Amino acid sequence: MVNSFPVKIKTAKISSGPKKTVFYPQVLGMRDQAMERFMNHTIVQAVQQLIDTQAGETPATVEEMLGEYEVKNNQRDVFSLTMSNYTYHQQAAHGMTYLKSLTFDLKERKLSRLKDLFKPGSDYVGRLSEIIRSQIEQREIPVFEPFTAIKPDQDFYIADKALVIYFQLYDITPYVYGFPMFPISVYDLQDIIDENGPLGRML
Repeated sequence: MVNSFPVKIKTAKISSGPKKTVFYPQVLGMRDQAMERFMNHTIVQAVQQLIDTQAGETPATVEEMLGEYEVKNNQRDVFSLTMSNYTYHQQAAHGMTYLKSLTFDLKERKLSRLKDLFKPGSDYVGRLSEIIRSQIEQREIPVFEPFTAIKPDQDFYIADKALVIYFQLYDITPYVYGFPMFPISVYDLQDIIDENGPLGRML
């Protein structure tokens, strides 16, 4: 077992002015130093990617930027978090927020992709898309056009016994709806989950 204890973190920040601050987590105190370095490097890269996306969106001046994070799961050798970046450009109708998530498998010492959570060859895209379609209907979520399917590398995070699939603003719903989040119980996916992967450990 590499590390069965929760990951210890502290908050770090990047600031470039009174209304421009990005908070992000820094992993510390791990026995596996190489994994700690890998996690911190991956987190910083993701934070920078969010900043670059926002800064490159429009030639207008960035007036305000706020980056925040939330740890969604920190147990059973699975560390899953989301990082958000809200930016307001000069004269824009409203600010824009992007969300990015990372899920680390501490046992396998890697960053997990969506396909890594399921048995090889399983039609996880079809199964998840079907569940999301039915949630859209039940929850009466206003979508731009009938929902067909998720991408094989769709954004996700793990929160205890649920896999949460989400979409960016404007991806499938109007801006006012916010981020469309679809929590799916691990028990609804039990037959296709990789038992040795992050979701398998949540079971």
